[in-house]
Amino acid sequence: VVHWYKQKEGEAPERLLFVSGGKVAIESGFQANRYMTEISSVQKQCVLTIKDVIPDDAATYYCAYWDPHLIGYYNKVFGSGTKLIVSEKSSSPPKNSEILQKKHGNQIMYVCFIEKFYPEVIRVTWTEDEKEVTDNVVKGDTWQSEEDEYSIASWLTVPAESEDKKYYCKYEHEEKSTSLPTQADSVKTASQEEDCRTVFNRGNLMYRLMHRTAYLVYIILLLKSSMYNIIILFFIYR
Repeated sequence: VVHWYKQKEGEAPERLLFVSGGKVAIESGFQANRYMTEISSVQKQCVLTIKDVIPDDAATYYCAYWDPHLIGYYNKVFGSGTKLIVSEKSSSPPKNSEILQKKHGNQIMYVCFIEKFYPEVIRVTWTEDEKEVTDNVVKGDTWQSEEDEYSIASWLTVPAESEDKKYYCKYEHEEKSTSLPTQADSVKTASQEEDCRTVFNRGNLMYRLMHRTAYLVYIILLLKSSMYNIIILFFIYR
């Protein structure tokens, strides 16, 4: 059984339909003739098609299924979601994309900056030898740089001895997908036209990074305080 949920911004998700035994059951409140589903057992995917899209269809759509995690217990697993944007404005690819680098001590920070695209849905990843890099990667949220245009930044921190390695910042937008190499003449250093701090300040990224760092420090201090209290109690009541 495969379920599809619709979630509008700021609202709880509601089930749109479910597929069981090859039959589709549409929930009340939705027009049955506007939705089609196709399940491929070979590719292990379920496709939802919406006909005659209207502004009210703008939402994030999730597929879900019941997973028999344990004997006698089922866990509903949700997909990452697909955001549907309904707008009269035509989509446009990023007008500019670049990588900045900043060397600090025994580390190098690469900042991938992608700006002025529409809509705001975009996927940004870092790769090395065609393998995705997830360690020491921070991705900022998209922010509106101008009217109906969005920008985003993502940064990767690596050891200084990895300076000769070639990393790629890959972005995927509905209008364009490309990869930017860190080993290229177009990569700027902080001493050139633009410092990395300038990039962070765009869209208030530095504030977000500091807020996240402060939160992590708070958690660490809280854990240390808890451990200290446990040790004190141990010696008191031993």
